[in-house]
Amino acid sequence: MGKKLDRFIDRSKTNAEKYRLTKELFGTDDLLPMWVADMDIATPHCVFKDIKKRLKHPLLGYEEFPKTAKRAQSLWLEDKHQIKIDIDDIIYSPSVVTSINIAIQAFTNIGDEVIVQPPVYFPFFSSIKNNNRKVLYNPLKKSDQGIYTFDISDLISKITPKTKLLLLCSPHNPVGRVYTKDELKQLLDICIKYNIVIFEDSIHSDIVYKGYKYIPISSIDKEIKKLAITAYGVGKTFNLAGISTSTVVIQDEELKKRFLSVYNSIHFAQGNIFGHIAFESAYTKGAKWQRKSIKHFSKNIDKLYKALLPYKHLITFNKPQATYLVWLDCSGLGISDKQLKKFFIEDLKLGLNSGLSFGKDGSKHMRINLAVSSEVLEDAINRMVKVLKNYHKI
Repeated sequence: MGKKLDRFIDRSKTNAEKYRLTKELFGTDDLLPMWVADMDIATPHCVFKDIKKRLKHPLLGYEEFPKTAKRAQSLWLEDKHQIKIDIDDIIYSPSVVTSINIAIQAFTNIGDEVIVQPPVYFPFFSSIKNNNRKVLYNPLKKSDQGIYTFDISDLISKITPKTKLLLLCSPHNPVGRVYTKDELKQLLDICIKYNIVIFEDSIHSDIVYKGYKYIPISSIDKEIKKLAITAYGVGKTFNLAGISTSTVVIQDEELKKRFLSVYNSIHFAQGNIFGHIAFESAYTKGAKWQRKSIKHFSKNIDKLYKALLPYKHLITFNKPQATYLVWLDCSGLGISDKQLKKFFIEDLKLGLNSGLSFGKDGSKHMRINLAVSSEVLEDAINRMVKVLKNYHKI
């Protein structure tokens, strides 16, 4: 299993977004794409085995999202995160971003304010703007050691009667934080006080490193269940983003009613057959694969960290507490954001996410995806070191 995880897989001949959009986004295909947050690592074999089994049946008609799949996720959440979820509180959704857009429409009106905490996953911003709501920026605070946390006083100072919803990314993309119970409690107390609904994007909750623990917001305070909904899924954990299958957990009946009023008006049906199978298969049979993948990502993070140590005055990062994404602080290079993007494309020949795409607070940063084989990582490291060892500030 370990060797399979570390095997290089050529996706360039497939319809993979990471490769199909390379030239459009970076202006060239002459680079190593390490941006979009899926894995260049084989999806668990159990998933393919179960899909092949289903293909022996000669009919692919309408099917409901099975209760067995919901039960599999419920058992996973209880085992991994010590939370008990009734399967009736689990709602199918094509994606987390889909769920965000439904929540915005369900819990806010046109012109209302939705809180985001940048630098953060960029669809948060577009979802708010596309629904004619106002983005309320509550940037994370960055310590001298480069650790990000909530800026509670800033949040309190900005809340108005029109502030109705907070989009929480936990664990955080791109900075890799796993928030502590105390941090989350401070945030929840404010939301309870001002009756602000929380949408928790927890798609990365199963990729957490040793010494850290993901804490679901619904487990902290009974009162918050009246205001909180959480998005989960197998997309990140098991490299199944292409099956378009995730869920939303809503434990309060009134919140659920409001969410479903929008959800049902759009008519998503219940997803697709192979998504159902992959979802259930991953949660019931993928635990060993998940543990192995976390070890692999951790090794990749350590390799990159060690390789960049001699050049930490130019590019540095704090090891992420979760996710397979690394938030590179490139401020030491002493160049503008426009020059930084050009530097990675033309000099390093690496296709990464620009920090500015996560909000202006991402200035002078880049996000790199380390869910790759050792071979690909070595290639990326060699490209970086070759240039950095001879780098002179402008």
